[in-house]
Amino acid sequence: MKNPPSADQWLREAKASAAAAECGMFLVHNGVVRESARAKVRQGAEDTSPVRGMVFGYDEEKVLAAVRAAEAMEGVGCVRVWLNEGELKVGDDIMYVLVGGDIRPRVIDALQTLVGRLKNECVTETELY
Repeated sequence: MKNPPSADQWLREAKASAAAAECGMFLVHNGVVRESARAKVRQGAEDTSPVRGMVFGYDEEKVLAAVRAAEAMEGVGCVRVWLNEGELKVGDDIMYVLVGGDIRPRVIDALQTLVGRLKNECVTETELY
């Protein structure tokens, strides 16, 4: 996952993978750096200052485990993850996650589960003020 292709190239390849896997449908999640301090909000903080950016990193082993778990969910036929790292500005892409499968409810569940695991278990975020 180190040195991923551009987000545009990744998205083209991920969509092609979903088509090759004959997924009935796929959904894509795009996470971006926002002005609000998202990590603090997830930790329950009510008083958050706007950020100018963040430093983003991830634990590759945990990401791979989360992807394998999503792939094992019923009805899932394709899972692809693109993660950015380093110092990012507001508006920069943090992640793209594509999940394809047989029916919408299963794909939605798998995507929500995987994105939740990535955000809460796999990534490190440090806000820059």
